[in-house]
Formats: sequence, C-alpha cells, structure tokens
Amino acid sequence: MHPPLARQRRSLLLMAALAPLASATPLAHARSAAGGSDGPRRFSVHIGGYAPRAEGLYSFEANPATGHLSPAGLTRNPHSPSWLQADPSRPGLLYAVNEGDSSLHVYRQAAAGEAASAPLQLLQTLPSGGRGPVHLSLHPSAPFAFVAHYGSADLAVLRRAADGELAPAGLHPSCERSRPDDCRPGPTRAASAPPGSFAISGHDAPHVHMGLSSPDGHFVLASDLGRDRLAVWSFNTESGALGPRQDLALSAGAGPRHFVFRPRDAAQLYVINEEASTLAWLQMEPRTGRLTQLAELSSLPDGFAGTSFASDLLAAADGRFLYALNRLHDSIAVFALAADGRPRLLAHEWTRGSFPRSARFSPDGRFLYVCNQRSDHVAVFAVDVATGLPRFAGQYVAVPSPACAEVMGDAGA
Repeated sequence: MHPPLARQRRSLLLMAALAPLASATPLAHARSAAGGSDGPRRFSVHIGGYAPRAEGLYSFEANPATGHLSPAGLTRNPHSPSWLQADPSRPGLLYAVNEGDSSLHVYRQAAAGEAASAPLQLLQTLPSGGRGPVHLSLHPSAPFAFVAHYGSADLAVLRRAADGELAPAGLHPSCERSRPDDCRPGPTRAASAPPGSFAISGHDAPHVHMGLSSPDGHFVLASDLGRDRLAVWSFNTESGALGPRQDLALSAGAGPRHFVFRPRDAAQLYVINEEASTLAWLQMEPRTGRLTQLAELSSLPDGFAGTSFASDLLAAADGRFLYALNRLHDSIAVFALAADGRPRLLAHEWTRGSFPRSARFSPDGRFLYVCNQRSDHVAVFAVDVATGLPRFAGQYVAVPSPACAEVMGDAGA
C-alpha cells in the first residue's frame, strides 16, 4: 500500500526541515552514548512472527551507528511467537509468547564468540496458563511475570526462578463469569472512531490484551479490549497474589489494547484504543491505584475518515514523546507530552509498509524497528532525540509476517 502523494510530500518537507538537526544526530549521539570514540555498545534484534509464513525467531546483529540489521540466524519455532520480552535483570534471557499453541518459551541468547547451533538456546517450554496468549511483561522488582490471554480473557501470574525459568502462580479472569453483566462486551462500533469506520474486532466477548505492573510494583493492570475496560489489582510482591479488582470504563467500543506509564512520572498513564484509534490520557492515584481518564484524542490526522486499527504504543525513555502505530493508515503517530502529562499530536510518519503491529527502540532510543506484518518486513527508523520525530533510515529487513521485535545487548558484551 502506498501513501497518498500529499502525505509523501509532507514527509519529505518535514525531513528537509529537520535535516540540519538530523545530520548530526546518529554519529554524535553514538559517541556520546558510549562515552568515548569506541562507539556505542552492540546489540541484537530478535523478531517473532506468525506461522505458517514465519518459521520461528529471526535474529539480527545491529550496527549501533546506523541501526541497520544483518542476519544472524533463525531459531525454529512453529507456534507463532507473537510477543517477545527480554529480561533486563538477566542479560541474554528472552521470553517468547507462542500464540499458536498457548505456550511460553524461555531462551538464552548465545554470547559473543560462543559456538551455537542457533542464535537462541531453548531453556524451557511450559503452558501459558490460558488460551491465546498475546503479551508478557515482568515485574520491576519481584520475581514474577504476567501473561495476558486474549482467548480466555485472563491474566496469568508466573513466578520466576533465579535462572529465569517460570512456574505457574495464579490465573485471574478479567471479569466475574458468575455475573453476566460484569462480562458483557462493549458495542461493536467505537463511539470515538472516525466517520465511516468499520474497525470492528474483539467485542464478541472479554479479551485481555496486555498486563503490566505499575512502576512501583504495588499494582497490576490489564486491558480488556472486549469490555472496553482497564482492570487494576493490588499486588502482593511476596506471594504473587492479586487483591480485589477495580475497573475503569473507557469510551464505548474503544477497544483498549496496549498502555504505558510515562517514564519518570508514574502517575501518568496512556492507553491506545484499537478500534477507536484514540489515545486515552489517564492518571493513577498512587496509594489506591484508582484511575481517572483526563482526555482522549485521535491517533489519526484531522479529517481522516474510514477504517484504521491502532496497535502498539511506546514511550521515549525521557518521557517527552509517545509513539502509536496505526494499521491501515500505516503510520507512526508522534505525541509530545507537556510537563503535566497532557499529550499533543505532533506528526505522522509513514511506516514504509502495511499493517504495523508493533515496534521497539534500540537501547539508546535512537532507532525504531517497526514490524509491518502484511508487507513481511521490518522498517528501520532513526529518531531525532531533540524533536522526537522518526525518519526512515533506509533499510527494509525481510521477515515473514513479523509480529514483535525485541532488542537485547550482546550477551557477551
């Protein structure tokens, strides 16, 4: 799919205006990040995708100065590893969520110079705990992981051993099935969607799309796309038990998908709504976990009409910008965040492909890897750290049906 000529022209004009800033960014920032002339630390990118096109996890070595990727091998996995999560406390450890057979894999990345038959060595396979797992996250301080199940609409809590392996610790539904009203899905059409939108998905039943701990570790949140709600539980960091659930209802039919806390300001929370293609700005009361929605704004351009599905949401590490992906419009929406947390839509950048499902930053935040699912490639973008704006870095990386990328420092670095 090609963008309209007008959008191409706006993108070129924007790139030209930013050229003086951008031309100095990659190498200068690379040297600064490394603290010397040796350049930044090397890193790897692993990409999972959907079978039958994708055969497993595709690994790449990154050039830290340009962001460009070079193939490093394939770790076979026929079960659609659609979400990947590195373990920051255990370098070289990677978790994969296998949507195809509702399982989890724990891998170890081969260290630099280590002889290996594949880039990733499988350490453990276990059931995810529910049906249709789509997301995994790690508690920031306690030894637990959280797995969201789209199919069975529940959140699994798993305990992590010292070596990173997982064991079941609890399964929590997003609603009380004995209470039909509690589990009733929202309307099929989003009230806040653009005119003429047929972005209809997931409102046949409850569907948990993501689970995540609050930055202080005291609460666990989960988005229920089917019920248009964000659930909050208190969390016991010793036992892994969840307390009573409280919900925040988002706009009717919105379909909350992914969400992020603002770095350096844990009271600010942002949710990307899949079917409404909107960004919701919330605040969280730190003692009780109570959520309040403050605003909702479109992730699409003014005047857009028709169908688009929002997908992923990322925050810049300094807390100044958010990046949302729009599928069918095929764009990266860039939001600037004011000091008080209020978002403002800043710009759109074409993803150079079709149906962007997810994206990941490089460790220093200067590069962005966008998984264009339907065009079977990952597009590499350079991010201007001053303006927050991404620009195409000139590389398409062939990956069949890519769903998720994860970035890891070299295990032997």
